[in-house]
Amino acid sequence: MTENMTWTRAPKEYTIGRDRIEIVTEPHTDLWQRTYYHFRNDNAPALQMETDEKFFSFVVKTDFSDSHHRFDQCGIVMYLDSENWLKGSVEYENGEYQHLGSVVTNNGYSDWATTAIPADVKVMWYRFSRREDDYCVECSRDGETFTQMRVCHMWKGDGTIRFGIYACSPEDSSFKAVFTDMRITECAWKAHDGQQPD
Repeated sequence: MTENMTWTRAPKEYTIGRDRIEIVTEPHTDLWQRTYYHFRNDNAPALQMETDEKFFSFVVKTDFSDSHHRFDQCGIVMYLDSENWLKGSVEYENGEYQHLGSVVTNNGYSDWATTAIPADVKVMWYRFSRREDDYCVECSRDGETFTQMRVCHMWKGDGTIRFGIYACSPEDSSFKAVFTDMRITECAWKAHDGQQPD
């Protein structure tokens, strides 16, 4: 799978194996657009593959045992351009807790949905699923049972997309993020079986 992945802003230090990727983050790297903080950060590295497949799921295991500074983060990403992207990750906060969350950025404005998890969690699985121009991000502690984090619509996400992994350190920090167990499957996010479409 890694042979089909290309960098958007390659980091200075990384290792790509057949089934393992390591990224060493650089200080002051991040992805964010405008909302609330009124700044724009668009310099985090992302390693992605391209597809026009409308229905699929992408799974990856992240190990962030080395994270230690506020906002150190790694996870899944769909980076289309600077103003249209989504990400899901765990962000280090302090020795007590960290933020498991997702950011969706449409047309230059980001939002951030989070929940606090214990600081001793050092591994998280993600499953990123596509159904045409709608997307679902899920997480798992064991790679078997996944819990929904976010369902969203991407205004620029109806054609060819790029998706994969990212890691960054928004403040004066650096850590090694490890990604393994990547796979693409049939879409695990099933069609809605409740209220019928309008």
